[in-house]
Amino acid sequence: MSNKVVIIGCGRTPFGEHYEKDPEELIEQAGLKALESAGIERKDLDAAMISNYFLQLTNKIGLEEGFLSEILDLHIPIETARSFNSAVNYACNAIEAGKYKIVLVGGIEKMNDRLDKIRDDIMMLMDSWSYYAGGSMEAHHELMLREYIKKHGLRGSDLEGLMKALAYISHKNHEYGSKNQDAQFYRVKVDVETVIKARAGKILGLYDYAPISDGATAIILASEEKAKEIGVKRGVSILGRGVATDYLSYPSREDLAGFKSTRIAARKAMEEAKVGIERIKLMELYDQSTLMELIALEDIGVYSPGTAWKAIIEGMENKRYTYKAGEIEIYANTNGGLKADGNPYGATGGAQIIEIYLQLMGKAGDRQIPIGDGDYALNVEHEGFGTKTYVNIFGRWEW
Repeated sequence: MSNKVVIIGCGRTPFGEHYEKDPEELIEQAGLKALESAGIERKDLDAAMISNYFLQLTNKIGLEEGFLSEILDLHIPIETARSFNSAVNYACNAIEAGKYKIVLVGGIEKMNDRLDKIRDDIMMLMDSWSYYAGGSMEAHHELMLREYIKKHGLRGSDLEGLMKALAYISHKNHEYGSKNQDAQFYRVKVDVETVIKARAGKILGLYDYAPISDGATAIILASEEKAKEIGVKRGVSILGRGVATDYLSYPSREDLAGFKSTRIAARKAMEEAKVGIERIKLMELYDQSTLMELIALEDIGVYSPGTAWKAIIEGMENKRYTYKAGEIEIYANTNGGLKADGNPYGATGGAQIIEIYLQLMGKAGDRQIPIGDGDYALNVEHEGFGTKTYVNIFGRWEW
């Protein structure tokens, strides 16, 4: 990689319900915080990449690039993408190629205003097969859980253990989210019994799923040379990136009990970064449901297929909010994950990267984890139900 990409600043809004604010206000708030955090001004930007899934549907704003040009009062190249990590990927490619030196990557979504109207579009995004069969968004998660149970032959006490492990994931993420002032469920704790009771006889329940959210996030990316030129002494490097796709139709996939796209993307990212799973201290995983966090732990190689639930129970029942693999202690979703931090689609990946930036820089406040010189971080973001997956590896940068 010729031009190393460094994150030099970040900003976000609280996630939750923002009926009173226009999307322009949210992205402006996040963007200004990011610029201030990086110690630069709008005029320093070479380009901007903005992600959102449904802004034109939910807010009828036309070309997003136009209102961003107005907010920034700049006429730089501005491009749009669906997921935040898709925007990051484009920005990194441009910086690595030497096209740009400083790029703002932002993400915005307002979903609560018109959730009923975009629910169809979310279902189509996930899987058209399920949409035409009348399946809900949640149907995919329950179908995958049933396939996981069948593939690994879980029954009796093992099946009870799996379901309890999923409840522990929700409990853990709410514990972390309760310390995150920007989280949708700040100060809200949920115990295991509440998660299980909310299932009310169904396979998964209310507390197994991430909420629908509004919010915005932004980060500033710079080439290593530019970061040095403007006096930045410390930041976070993006050391490896992996992207992979899989069939839109979930039933047609080779593996119904995991995400092939995650396995491929994680392998590519770790190869590029030259960092193995044993050196990853922090993981921000895409827990759109508790099942997806458990599946991610197996797909990226922390645990063997069919075994993550045992490790989760062992850790949580010993009062740890970490995942232990051999001698490795791994922290996951310390911002609360999608489950407790929130899930405004276009901005969600930004919250993951911001959490990694804060933790690696030692700025995560009450939820700061111990970070050593040789520790790295990883995030996983999906578009759709694992149809497209992004995995990045991050490390501390200073000179």
